[in-house]
Amino acid sequence: MAVPFRRTSKTKKRMRRTHLKKEVGALTKCPKCGATLRPHRACPKCGNYKGKEVVNVVKSDEE
Repeated sequence: MAVPFRRTSKTKKRMRRTHLKKEVGALTKCPKCGATLRPHRACPKCGNYKGKEVVNVVKSDEE
């Protein structure tokens, strides 16, 4: 197996790793209640998906 002739410097190593950063996931807003959620999922606040209620959500006293 080949062995590198010289050690990779910190700068070169960090320049190579600049593309390995994490990205923020996509977020959308619920058209009914305006809550922020991930796309293609039912809203956890109101239980709607594509204009239809698909999940029964119990309303809490705090809201």
